[in-house]
Amino acid sequence: MGVVTAVQVKKVLKWGAIALVAFYLLSRPADAASTVHNAVSGVVNAADSVAQFFARLT
Repeated sequence: MGVVTAVQVKKVLKWGAIALVAFYLLSRPADAASTVHNAVSGVVNAADSVAQFFARLT
C-alpha cells in the first residue's frame, strides 16, 4: 500500500506544479518570460564556463 500512496502523491504534486506554472503564465506573462529568460541565460553561461574551463586545460 505504501508504493501506491507514493505514486499517488507524486501524481498530485506533478499536476499541482503544472497548475501552478499555468496560473503563473496566465496571470503574469511578462514575469514568466523574464524568469524563463534568466534561467536560459544561466544555463548558457554555465555551459560557456565549462567550455572555457576545458579549453584552458589543453
